[in-house]
Amino acid sequence: MEYLRKAGDGVRVTHGLRVLSVYEGFFSGGARILHSDVVQGLHEGGQHHRVLSMHGEVHREATRQPMQEDACYRSLTAAGVEVTSLGRSLGPADDPAVFTGPELAATARATAAADVILSLKEQPLGLLNQAGLPRRPVVVCLHRSDPENQGPALDELKAAVADGRIAACVCCAESTRAAYQAAGIPAALLHVIPNGVDLLRFRPHPARRAALRASLGIPGSAPVVVFAARYAAMKDVPLFLRAAGAWLRREPAGHVLMCGAGMTPANPALGADIAAAFGGGPGLPDRLHLLGVRCDMESVYAAADVVSLTSASGEAAPLCLIEGMMCGAVPVATDVGDCAVIVAGHGIVTPPDPETIALAWADATRRGTEFAPALARSRERFSRTRMIASYAALIDRVHREARRAPLPEAYPG
Repeated sequence: MEYLRKAGDGVRVTHGLRVLSVYEGFFSGGARILHSDVVQGLHEGGQHHRVLSMHGEVHREATRQPMQEDACYRSLTAAGVEVTSLGRSLGPADDPAVFTGPELAATARATAAADVILSLKEQPLGLLNQAGLPRRPVVVCLHRSDPENQGPALDELKAAVADGRIAACVCCAESTRAAYQAAGIPAALLHVIPNGVDLLRFRPHPARRAALRASLGIPGSAPVVVFAARYAAMKDVPLFLRAAGAWLRREPAGHVLMCGAGMTPANPALGADIAAAFGGGPGLPDRLHLLGVRCDMESVYAAADVVSLTSASGEAAPLCLIEGMMCGAVPVATDVGDCAVIVAGHGIVTPPDPETIALAWADATRRGTEFAPALARSRERFSRTRMIASYAALIDRVHREARRAPLPEAYPG
């Protein structure tokens, strides 16, 4: 039975509310990690959440990623969140815009059983915009600052707005709100809920630091830089590697860790980038550790002195910077999206120049104790609890408003 309770900030939160999240697919990336954590927290808090994934398997970043092997899938199902899939396999040659009758029927059943729908980014709107599906208020969760680079997804978002399907858009950063407003999305629909992380999991931890370094053969006193990102053009991996080469040549004891989908020796494009950046420098690749997708990022960040991001575009509020900061690593990032806002007072913002980035890493490792008090003071600002409470309040408000003015039903289910 549905009931209401007063939250601590006076917001009325509906329990028993049925929420369906629609994912394009399960594959390694900050947006999916963040959204899955939100879903798990809301489910544990009393809302009833389910997940529908358009794809059961994804091939990208030189990595085959089946849904059942994904860490987010395992976390959600372990928490009691039902996860189903349309069973598609997404690869470079697949057309995501064509849906079969059985796929639409499965989507109709899932949406009919929901009070509110969350769309993880705008890509699932190609499915949710299909004619004949039940009309439910849709909240789109936006995690980038370049809507124009999302292929047809922006057009799908605009179509859903024009059709009255979109009740709200959650922007993870101010840069996201500004970009989507400039792209034509009405300002009244755009709500900023900054990203947050589990502060009990992501914190300085000497034992984790020592264990991770020992497992990689890295001395306890060695300076370590971590880069946590998928192998994608927006991340500008070649720029990071050129900076890594410059820094390792200056810092004979230094080590660099690279984590994420495609960050493995099995990715030939990454291998070519490394060869181009390092130029056969003796011993340098031995101090570059390709770790791939990791489920123990709290240990990886705790082992690092610097968390770096060299993105050229698209970023909004990168989870890697926040998680790394909360584990005690000094952030060094290019000025994309809200990176400068996140890093301000906690680390160093750099231009996209490899030599300047390398010097910033050296500066950050020397000034770690100087930045530590600011990192400690900022923990509450990046709290997962604060983030989930904000999502709960917005979803509840959308549900209340939809009950007062329900959307016209276009499907008999």
